[in-house]
Amino acid sequence: MSHSELRKLPSIDRLLQQDAVAAARGQFGHDLTVETARALLDETRAAIVGNGQPCPELAELAAALRVRLHAATQPTLQPVINATGVIIHTNLGRAPLSDDALAAMRLAGEGYSNLEYDLGAGQRGSRYVHAVDLLRRLTGAEDALVVNNNAAAVLLCLMALARGRQVIISRGQLVEIGGGFRIPDVLQTSGAVLVEVGTTNRTHLRDYQAAISPQTAALLRVHSSNFRQIGFTAEVSLAELVTLGQQYNLPVIDDLGSGTLLDTTRFGLAYEPRVQDSVQAGATLVTFSGDKLLGGPQAGLIVGQHAAIARLRQHPLTRALRVDKTTLAGLAAALSHYLRGRAEQQSPVWRMIAAQESELAARAAVWAERLAEAGLNAHVVPSASTVGGGSLPGETLPTRLLALPGLPADRLAARLRTGQPAVVARIVDDALCFDPRTVLPEQDELLLAAILAAFQALL
Repeated sequence: MSHSELRKLPSIDRLLQQDAVAAARGQFGHDLTVETARALLDETRAAIVGNGQPCPELAELAAALRVRLHAATQPTLQPVINATGVIIHTNLGRAPLSDDALAAMRLAGEGYSNLEYDLGAGQRGSRYVHAVDLLRRLTGAEDALVVNNNAAAVLLCLMALARGRQVIISRGQLVEIGGGFRIPDVLQTSGAVLVEVGTTNRTHLRDYQAAISPQTAALLRVHSSNFRQIGFTAEVSLAELVTLGQQYNLPVIDDLGSGTLLDTTRFGLAYEPRVQDSVQAGATLVTFSGDKLLGGPQAGLIVGQHAAIARLRQHPLTRALRVDKTTLAGLAAALSHYLRGRAEQQSPVWRMIAAQESELAARAAVWAERLAEAGLNAHVVPSASTVGGGSLPGETLPTRLLALPGLPADRLAARLRTGQPAVVARIVDDALCFDPRTVLPEQDELLLAAILAAFQALL
């Protein structure tokens, strides 16, 4: 049978001559069409010979080729509706950007800009000036530098200030963040020598002081932003560490991880160290993320004393870690929200954090009513949202979920994840649930349409 079926298999030329394929060549290009057609015929031949499958009809092969071409040219990065209730969802792209940030990034990307050109002087300038003034105003720091993420910021600080020398850190701060990224590994990569002091749960000022030697280059504090210790614990405050650093003429590097410019206690959350608090306490350098609680694009921000920032700016690694024009434009727009006192209204992250349970309940009730009209059994149930992104561990915000009980939750969730648009929700008590806190208001209609489409597909 395989010989007769193999004779039915068309040549590349014959397949390319089909009207549907000829149209595809105009859409997807000759080279990609030929390459994909050859792969399709090779796989079909192997299936005929190896599995005894019949040869598909010519029209079927042409249709399959178009499907492959379309799939090959679609971007793998696509929009997702986040209905999980995790505000800064690392796997879903962390902080959604504000309209102003998106507009600024588009404007910087669609044409030329003064990225490294001083328009007043008519000569080459520096890309690093574009966010410096904003960061100085907002944090009170003498100077600032932007690199591509906070891990890079910490690495640069250590390489510039402590390579080949010792850095003292509490054992309770040797944290691991997402993706298996560990602070001890950063220290090793930077060429600095790690000196651990204290114990996992208790570290005292005397522990740091006893470890200081002529080989000590810096004192490092790492904020445990993705976990919390309770019980019999003790840690040294940043102010105490700064005083000790001044006594021995040692810089103090404060890695805040996420970092925030707003007081989180105003929103019913635990206190998260503010960047300006670390600057005021006297830290030499403070590092934090641009794409978490700040609500901007991915970036690592370093603020602090001018002399230390100048050393970082001159380090060869800085060029390898620099950010592009669109990032700087988006970051500047995000920072401007804080300068104008409008972050709660304009930054999506802070709008989500500030959203009241009553308004979330009202949105969830509208969703339930709309779905009930279409024949779906939907309920509104109390629950909790989380900040996420390694920020405020254990802290939650009250919310109301749309729950779909009585349906196969796993199958429905899979349908939604692979739909257009993709929707990621969470399962609570065997029911698929959707949290309005992390669904943008303009996505409401898209979400409801996606739920109904997924439900119909299961029937």
